[in-house]
Amino acid sequence: KAPGWFDRLLGEPFDVFANLMSSVIYEAARRGEGVIIGHGSQVLLKDFSCAMHVLVVSTEEHRIKNIMTQMGISREAAGKIIQKSDNENMGFYRYAFQKDWDDPDMYDVCINPGKIGIERTAQTIIEMAQYPELKACNIYAVDALDRFSKTKRIEAALIEQGVNVKGLRLEMPEKGLVQISGILDNPMDKDSIAEIIKQTPGVERVDMDTLMVLPASYD
Repeated sequence: KAPGWFDRLLGEPFDVFANLMSSVIYEAARRGEGVIIGHGSQVLLKDFSCAMHVLVVSTEEHRIKNIMTQMGISREAAGKIIQKSDNENMGFYRYAFQKDWDDPDMYDVCINPGKIGIERTAQTIIEMAQYPELKACNIYAVDALDRFSKTKRIEAALIEQGVNVKGLRLEMPEKGLVQISGILDNPMDKDSIAEIIKQTPGVERVDMDTLMVLPASYD
């Protein structure tokens, strides 16, 4: 089940938010240097060698003291805030990506500012990001990020318009072309899908030749 606080916070179905979030992350990565904090970026960008994924950890005691200092609250209140945040992060990652957010396999580096301090932690991350092994994304990676961003934005638009995308597969094999395959359970959606997709900037053609449309059922 999707974490309910997303619906309350955003007034949007979780799947719409998740697709828009993914689109923004891909677009931010396409533009180049920057820092993306969480939001599944370590999952979405795991196959891009030009991205470095860092897991920042700390002891519960250190986290509680930081919250108490920053917010001027009691130890008990700080502990509840941390527990609530951890539970929400866990729910988000498990629902959206079927992953645990603290899984070390999703990260390149794990660092504890409680040991070396926040300033030295930041400096260490900056220095590692400048290693020659972390080269800038090549033109093929940049193109892929652009296509992934557009695909996720299209999925969000379709969901907002009530289209069931569960059985559909959307791809952009080349610039300007969107291919849709899979099974569409409502034949009345076929024409509207093409129109919705064409409203996305950068989309010139829509290929639905391999899309299977189920016949309408009559009660």
